[in-house]
Amino acid sequence: MMVACVDRLDALLDRFPVRARTFHSGTLCGAAEFSRSGSSGQLHLVRSGVLNVLHANPSADLHVDVPSLLFYPRPMPRRFVLDEGGRADLVCAELNFDGGAENPIVAALPAAICLPLGRIAGAAPVLSTLFDEAFSDNCGRHVVVDRLFEVVLVQLLRHLLETGELRGGMLAGLSHPKLRKALAAMHERPAREWSLDGLAGIAGMSRSVFAGSFRDVVGCTPGAYLQGWRVRLAQQALRQGRRLKVIAIEVGYGSEAALSRAFKAQCGLTPRQWRQSREMD
Repeated sequence: MMVACVDRLDALLDRFPVRARTFHSGTLCGAAEFSRSGSSGQLHLVRSGVLNVLHANPSADLHVDVPSLLFYPRPMPRRFVLDEGGRADLVCAELNFDGGAENPIVAALPAAICLPLGRIAGAAPVLSTLFDEAFSDNCGRHVVVDRLFEVVLVQLLRHLLETGELRGGMLAGLSHPKLRKALAAMHERPAREWSLDGLAGIAGMSRSVFAGSFRDVVGCTPGAYLQGWRVRLAQQALRQGRRLKVIAIEVGYGSEAALSRAFKAQCGLTPRQWRQSREMD
């Protein structure tokens, strides 16, 4: 009997896509400030050079002396500083995650990630093409580089899942060899009437071991996670102008009233209040 491969990213990226927009490709000399507000993340690829990355909290400062990736899922003030006479070649993109700060991937990531490019398995061909395009005069290069940045992000997420470098939260759960099966099932089929026994069976664990492991690794109970996932999907649908009655059925609630109760328990507002607050922003 063949066992289907569990794809841990498809449902997440399909329901909460990300779009990249390149805003810098070239040589950096001296210093550069990154202090803009908003909800977009930023991804910097350092092809060559040595630079210091200064943050508001000095304990978070970084020294980059090999080709590296610097990823900020959420806005975070920082300053790139080069030694006198130093130069660094960088390509930088803004990442717009659907849902902004409420995007589940963004919410599950640390404030900053710094990795040598050589540690990201399988990324070398993509990075080589990205740098070639970014530093060329080819027609349509901006579109190509934007799409390649999105590929690099997926490869980074794969790396984080495979190495298990994140501790706690959704991505830590998706790194777990058994829990990830239950999480992927909830992501793919949120409207199903999931039971603790059913999820434990998918994970190949006993009910009690599954419940304890889920709480220890993900940081909440399976029921609380499922409610949070359904509410995130409802928020996504509300942003798209969908009808509340239809949303309730699609995300696993039998009525508007049931969705409203879960929604308010999750974020302190009813769906209508939440939508009105977003319209006023």
